[in-house]
Amino acid sequence: MRRRRECTVCGTRFTTYEYIEERPIQVLKRSGSVEDFDRGKLLGGVRTACAKRPVSASEMEALADEIEDAVSRYAGVEVPSEKLGEMVMERLRSLDRVAFVRYASVYRNFQDAGEFQEIVDEMAARQEREAVRRSQVELPF
Repeated sequence: MRRRRECTVCGTRFTTYEYIEERPIQVLKRSGSVEDFDRGKLLGGVRTACAKRPVSASEMEALADEIEDAVSRYAGVEVPSEKLGEMVMERLRSLDRVAFVRYASVYRNFQDAGEFQEIVDEMAARQEREAVRRSQVELPF
């Protein structure tokens, strides 16, 4: 922003330029390296996980927006990549279970089918607990 000002001592006029300083969000990788947060990279991973699934582009954009907003609170601080991965998985779990398993398999670096089975069993148990919770009726006091 450009502003015209006047010197209070001698009365001469001068121009100042003001800029908003943005602090880039830094991501601390597992290897120990640090890189700038890249929304495109985040969205690319989400799109890959959601490929051929009934998840709209606007839902994927909203997911990326939520994560970017949450991560922006860490401006000036290095955000661990593990935290980003967990945030994505948390949101994908409620959006699409298959996309969640796809993302988790890459993020957690699954080595065999047993690891897939564990996460599917965990999801089934969670779904069952939620169904039981929803079916319970509160009794009046």
